[in-house]
Amino acid sequence: MPAFHVSRSLEIASPPEVVFDYVADFGNWTKWSPWLGIDPDAVVTVSSNPNSVGSIYRWKGDLVGQGEVEHLHLEPACRIEEEIRFVKPFKSKSKVRFVFEPAPSGTVVSWQMDGKLPWFMFWMRSSMETYVGMDYDRGLKMLREQLETGEVLSKTEVHGVESVPPIDFYGLSDTCPISEVGPAMDRIFSKIQMRLTEVDVAIDASMLSAYHPCDLKQHEFRFTSGYAVGEDEGMAAGLAHCHLRGGSALHVRHIGSYENLGNAWSGAYQYARYKKLKVLRQDAYEIYRNDPHSTPPCDRITDIYLPVKS
Repeated sequence: MPAFHVSRSLEIASPPEVVFDYVADFGNWTKWSPWLGIDPDAVVTVSSNPNSVGSIYRWKGDLVGQGEVEHLHLEPACRIEEEIRFVKPFKSKSKVRFVFEPAPSGTVVSWQMDGKLPWFMFWMRSSMETYVGMDYDRGLKMLREQLETGEVLSKTEVHGVESVPPIDFYGLSDTCPISEVGPAMDRIFSKIQMRLTEVDVAIDASMLSAYHPCDLKQHEFRFTSGYAVGEDEGMAAGLAHCHLRGGSALHVRHIGSYENLGNAWSGAYQYARYKKLKVLRQDAYEIYRNDPHSTPPCDRITDIYLPVKS
């Protein structure tokens, strides 16, 4: 059976014993789970002793499938070992562990999985490592946010398949590792604003980012970010033209911090799989509906459009 391994790490500004105690308590998992945001009707049950060896966390939902996680070994402030058992969409078992290491500013948390796929799914090994890794990255970010601020600024709403018009905008393009998309976009928007200011163009237009088709197994995104300014204004500032096709698209809205936008994107693909929508290999995009400079992170609205076959 094809084996796979996933490991992701993140530093959290809390001591190891605090982070360990929080993660060991299954009662806290719904607050930082990277999977439940798209499926608010999923049923989650936790055993009466949520932070002990033998404790079990179960879930069942249309979008998230069905399964359970059991604590096998708890070493305070150091390590948690678990077994995760999937029932739907297919049966499998994997070993999961959390490792907590002291760091100058708190704790480095490592979230790891070792598992095997059914033999007939051998072709999914690389994809599993990629997508589970992205889920773990999102989960660790939300765990950090929950522990450091007391809440996770992320809410996902599915608006369904809509007919969308073509869009033209002007901006700059970049390719970067998935983990660097946020900072790369910040730099691009700052550069665009400077160029538009230099040619005396007042920015009163929507901010957009288009993600161009790429192989996520390379752990990179190719994207263009910019503004829906006119052709003359964009060309004068030396910006590149980006054309987004009209047609049918799955519309998912994210409310909250841009750092958590990956939750809505992951949810959009989850929803598309569940509804058996054919995702087209063309630019997917996000439109930022309010000004991040004057809008607090909790109120930032981002509309995501995933092109699908009509």
